[in-house]
Amino acid sequence: MAINAIIMAAGKGERLRPLTETTPKPLIEIHGTPMIENIIFSLKQKGVNDITIVTGYLKDKFEYLKDKYQINIINNPDYDKANNISSLYYAKEKLGDTIILDGDQIINNLDIIKLDFTKSGYVCVPINTFKREWILSLDKNNKIISCLRDGGDHGYELKSLSFWTKEDTTKLKQLLVQEYENKGRANVYWDDVAMFLHPDKFELYGYIIKENDIEEIDSLEELQAIDERYR
Repeated sequence: MAINAIIMAAGKGERLRPLTETTPKPLIEIHGTPMIENIIFSLKQKGVNDITIVTGYLKDKFEYLKDKYQINIINNPDYDKANNISSLYYAKEKLGDTIILDGDQIINNLDIIKLDFTKSGYVCVPINTFKREWILSLDKNNKIISCLRDGGDHGYELKSLSFWTKEDTTKLKQLLVQEYENKGRANVYWDDVAMFLHPDKFELYGYIIKENDIEEIDSLEELQAIDERYR
């Protein structure tokens, strides 16, 4: 099947100020390479060439990527007044058999990018100490049976790399219109649509990876720990 990818890159990255006052968070360099270029390169290495970036904050800074990597860019005009449900709403026509991921992370293991997925779900990492992240519980078949939004000390930490079958994105597109356009749910994450608002319409699974397979940069401290130039 033909797989495409949507990279979410519209946010302001306020926890990385002052760096993000002039540079969008996904364009911050780690060891000399912007984070989003690491993602694009990783996807292309796996054979995913239909790539769309959803921009908003400092959108013009991303324009060079179109010619450099032959990717698509969609602007989210609501980035500063809505949560990231707005970004996927504006990119909804690109949804098919789709990989969705955030632009502020580093992929260290290309094997976590699955092209043969037959079930929708998220990559996740086993934990046994408390983390203030979204924590999944999985059954014996790795089906997601619950999610704690405020953290937990056991289960699987959800990472912002997910896989969606065309069957599920067909439903997701309709629900994005329903929730964002018709109900005005500007304050929710796009992940809420399938995980919390309409869980009866989806069967989501966990794709278990190792802790260092992917690194998400959420704060200046995390950035400093990875790249000493920011210390």
